[in-house]
Amino acid sequence: MKKYLIILLTAALAISCASDESYDNLNNDPNNPSDVPSATLFTGALKNLFDQMESTNVNTNVYRLFAQYWTETTYIDESNYDLNTRNIPSNHFTEMYTNVLYDLQDAKGKSDTEGQKGMIGVLEVYTWQQLVDTFGNIPYSEALKGRENQNPAYDDAQTIYQDLLVRIDAAISTLNNATDNGYGDADLIFNGDLAQWIKFANSVKFKIAMRIADVPSMATVSQTAAENAFTAGLLASNADNVTLAYGAATPNTNPLWVDLVQSGRQDFVVANTIVDYMNTLSDPRRAIYFDDNLGAGTYVGGPYGDNNSFSSYTHIGELMHQPTFRGVLMDYAEIEFLLAEASERGYAVGGTAETHYNAGITASMADWGVESTEVTAYLLNPDVAYTTASGTWREKIGFQFWLAMYNRGFEGWSVYRKYDAPVMNVAADSGLDVPKRYTYPLREQTINITNYTAAAAAIGGDELDTPIFWDVN
Repeated sequence: MKKYLIILLTAALAISCASDESYDNLNNDPNNPSDVPSATLFTGALKNLFDQMESTNVNTNVYRLFAQYWTETTYIDESNYDLNTRNIPSNHFTEMYTNVLYDLQDAKGKSDTEGQKGMIGVLEVYTWQQLVDTFGNIPYSEALKGRENQNPAYDDAQTIYQDLLVRIDAAISTLNNATDNGYGDADLIFNGDLAQWIKFANSVKFKIAMRIADVPSMATVSQTAAENAFTAGLLASNADNVTLAYGAATPNTNPLWVDLVQSGRQDFVVANTIVDYMNTLSDPRRAIYFDDNLGAGTYVGGPYGDNNSFSSYTHIGELMHQPTFRGVLMDYAEIEFLLAEASERGYAVGGTAETHYNAGITASMADWGVESTEVTAYLLNPDVAYTTASGTWREKIGFQFWLAMYNRGFEGWSVYRKYDAPVMNVAADSGLDVPKRYTYPLREQTINITNYTAAAAAIGGDELDTPIFWDVN
């Protein structure tokens, strides 16, 4: 643990010196000292990626609100889908391009081994997909060029997805041929275990393949990629989960602790959307997801988007207030729900939709520490059991998938957009439905105006309700 903390602290210091925090770093060369080692850049980019996806700072990450897991108290702009007051799209854009993708690009240029190059390739694909799924068309082929191109054109989102499948295949091949241990103990998730990285890479490929399954022109691509990834080997248990073990002291704590505890703020309560659904099912994860501040076994969610009193509604579970609460980029439960969908589509992935659906629920509950007897009882609930629960397969899988992604707000939001389940609440103050995307950064609208205008027209308008290309239902 001591060595781990030293690695993280070194990376944080080096990268904070290496990267300009301004948005302009998307299109300008980062001020990276030439002597920053590849391993330090890789570790810093990896931690920055985890931090950005874990954070609940409303200036940079509002995915838990978009998924209606949480809602706000005093300040309710974000739970009513106001992204511009705090410049949220710009902040997220900058973090992912500057502090993740730029550093990965620099690390790759200094990497010495095939294992290192393969690991970088996986994280690059993961990050690019996240950006596409957030914005739609984005700067891609002309991005990260520095002063050579300060106003890059936007690439078509579907075309980027096709290229990401090529790139993840290349990363998988590189990892399979590697004879080293990558970044070794500078690898904060698998400690240089390339067999685990290969599972992660295959799972990223599988996730991409399933995301595009509804796109008519990509149906064959989806099935072929999904089946190939399944055959090659996916995350197969919670032991394979892609997690980061945060430290007990700053700057290595989980950002949730910073936002929920260290800040001393009381900005969030659990949303009635998820509380009401889980209460109806007597879901045993309630005692972990939520706090018992209203009394043992009593859970009341704040009306989504309303000006809620912090003391009147259920608080976020105590586990998520711990500085060492682990971060997650991908988990086994996610893979099992995707396998359930693949089975329903007739893909050759083994098992049945029901077995994978049950495995996804079981994996989620086990990961959160639910007793096996409670899991069994939950699966026997007629409103949960795959053969008796109401709705189409999309609704059944999507609903339980969404419940399982509770601390992964981006994935919860993406599940809702993909499966159109569950039914969400209209934001109380704005009267708006759940957004389908982030709008583009204000900086792009004023500085990169020609390319921004073309991108906005290409996607059908730079609006919250403009769907990502794979959101076709």
